[in-house]
Amino acid sequence: MTQAFSGLSARLQNWFPDREFIMRSQGQVRFVRISSKFQKRGAAAIAALTLVWTGTMATAIVNEWLQHRNATELASREAKITSAESRVAAYRDDLGDVAKDLSHRQDFIDDMVESHLGELPTVKDVTGVQDSTGESRRTIDKVSVAIPEAAGLARMEARQLAFVEGLTRLADRRAAQAESAIRTLGLDPKAITRNADRFAMGGPFEAFASGDRGIDPRFEKLGLSLARMSALERGLQGIPNVLPASIDMISSGFGFRRDPFNGHSAMHQGLDFRGPVGTPIHATAKGKVSFVGWKGGYGKVVEISHGNGLMTRYAHMSKFKARIGDPVAAGDVVGLIGSTGRSTGPHLHFEVRINNRAVNPRPMLEKGASLLGANRVLAEKQNGGAYAPAENG
Repeated sequence: MTQAFSGLSARLQNWFPDREFIMRSQGQVRFVRISSKFQKRGAAAIAALTLVWTGTMATAIVNEWLQHRNATELASREAKITSAESRVAAYRDDLGDVAKDLSHRQDFIDDMVESHLGELPTVKDVTGVQDSTGESRRTIDKVSVAIPEAAGLARMEARQLAFVEGLTRLADRRAAQAESAIRTLGLDPKAITRNADRFAMGGPFEAFASGDRGIDPRFEKLGLSLARMSALERGLQGIPNVLPASIDMISSGFGFRRDPFNGHSAMHQGLDFRGPVGTPIHATAKGKVSFVGWKGGYGKVVEISHGNGLMTRYAHMSKFKARIGDPVAAGDVVGLIGSTGRSTGPHLHFEVRINNRAVNPRPMLEKGASLLGANRVLAEKQNGGAYAPAENG
């Protein structure tokens, strides 16, 4: 071992001997010496950077390949939906296992619908394209001839599959509507779903299985469609869609303006709503209060996190009406207008930030009120609730 180390040390010394360079400038001669140790450290640093870069690129390539493989596997499984002949064989083997399999599937449907839709729709409510109808009819015919006593189970399975496909199309339609609304508000739906995937979650992995077999790809597609619909609709609820104060009270818009104190050009990163001290300030969207307190020139501030990296800020308050951690709904009063901090008079300074970058709130407020207001009012009427004054959107 010692000999090997000595040999390696000798080879390194041969590769990186002390070097001297002669430099001539304006008639003067200088000698520059680069030591062996300095050369070795430089080579080691370059090698380390190369290894880090190589590892980073390899990790990115492997992750991309894994995502592509998972998508390919799901597509392949969807292409191999159980045929009528294989189902006949399953019925023939054990009717008890088939009944248990169908019970597992129904449990899956109930859990998914309760989690994402709230109330289980009837078959009539989700009628539409049923891709499995023809295959299911052939299955019922074959089972009825081969095993007459199992015909009822076959019909149950056919109805269940049609129901799952109807739910999937319902979820896809709602997801498309939410996606369109998010685009109209000037945001990227893909960013919303990406941020939703990173939301705090965890626990052991437990793959869902239908009986002793893997889950039918039609059921897996339902789960994925419902999850996407839920992420987009949650993201839409967090987009400002209620005015924090009356639109007639806007005194300063978003963008460059002359600073009211020193007269210099400045970037105004929000909207100012003038009003008497004590005027209520409303939350512009559903979220959770993440900050309450004093923040420099903003004075008394309330900040609300709406998820997906979106935050709203309400500044210059005279009084707080919320506490850190409070859940809020669109229209809830979170404070009162004041003139604290760097302010020339009573007003609300309102900001919208996405990943801490200020964006113009006005298009979101105006379009959001139009897109989401009707649905919100309808839901509140159905729940017997009431909403803030009409002047707030």
